[in-house]
Amino acid sequence: MKDQQLLERITVNPKVMVGKPVIKGTRLTVEYILNLLAHGVTVAEILEEYNGLTMEDIQACWLFASRSLESTSFMPLEMEMA
Repeated sequence: MKDQQLLERITVNPKVMVGKPVIKGTRLTVEYILNLLAHGVTVAEILEEYNGLTMEDIQACWLFASRSLESTSFMPLEMEMA
């Protein structure tokens, strides 16, 4: 599936979840899905828990997050002492 097709699965609407990016047709935020994955929940477990969700929806979350970070600059929060 092409990037644009994946990104079309994510929508932002100020009236849904306070404008956070969500998987189209759901109230599942990209942030929520990525947090589940970060804490060890498997893709299979997520797909089993949320009927109608697809692997492409999960891929769309990853792609949306990576695209969102493309133009972000990071600075250290504190200096490390040597």
